[in-house]
Amino acid sequence: MKNYSNLDNVTSYKSFKELRKWQRERKKKVKDLTINIEQYPLKMVREIKENKSRTSYTWVGHSTFLIQLNGINILTDPVWAKRMGLEKRLTEPGISLEDLPEIDVVVISHGHYDHLDFPTLKKLKGNPQYLVPAGLTSLFNRKGYSDVTELNWWENLEYGGITFHFVPAQHWTRRSLTDMNTSHWGGWIVQSPQETLYFVGDTGYFSGFKQIGERFTSIDTVFMPIGAFEPEWFMAPAHISPEDSVKAFIELKAKSFVPMHYGTYRLADDTGPEALERLHREWEKQQLPQEQLKVLLLGETVI
Repeated sequence: MKNYSNLDNVTSYKSFKELRKWQRERKKKVKDLTINIEQYPLKMVREIKENKSRTSYTWVGHSTFLIQLNGINILTDPVWAKRMGLEKRLTEPGISLEDLPEIDVVVISHGHYDHLDFPTLKKLKGNPQYLVPAGLTSLFNRKGYSDVTELNWWENLEYGGITFHFVPAQHWTRRSLTDMNTSHWGGWIVQSPQETLYFVGDTGYFSGFKQIGERFTSIDTVFMPIGAFEPEWFMAPAHISPEDSVKAFIELKAKSFVPMHYGTYRLADDTGPEALERLHREWEKQQLPQEQLKVLLLGETVI
């Protein structure tokens, strides 16, 4: 069975000793978990269902977006789960599963449970085409899904006039005791003649951002993770900090930054408000235009 690895042979493996060190550190930290990301007050459910031509994206929560492009409905890493391990979901999804339109394409960044939730997939409307990292097809087949295409880094596939490119990320994956890194991980460039979107997936900061920026020279919107970075000595190889996410955005030379992967599940020690505060601080430090930073509330739609 093939095992996958990162660029530059960076590993995310942590020893049991390091895990225990993090657990001891965590007990000493006092965090305010009462402030959560708010719901957008004016949900555009009807407009989303009727939209057949305009480009739009809606943040559901965590790494889940509904993207509408060229009349195609795309979902990224769909997860509506109420729990993640022992932790309860902190916020309700921005849109209910019942309010989604029929889905044409689902893109999966990697196999971790907070990015690949089969109970959610069972409830999706339509008959979506699943685009997944190399090594995941057999799992989908076992779960009863046959309309699955797996891609390696830099491979692409066309669907409905849109080209989906699977690009590198720096991460790892595991769903059981025996399948460590037996499937790949990455991000997705979603490209139409009018628009280029980059769903980064789950990643640490790495040299791949420069490579992606060189290959795709006109990225309109980047959906960038900013959370689950603390403690950084433990998380940095796999989860990018808000400061490094801004650095990556600059290297990509993209037009808009949409933060994600924060405030929905408590996967590390940082909180959603802390991640946003550090993001805003770094944005100002780098003197980037405020209109390029698009911080969404849950269920907010940008058309």
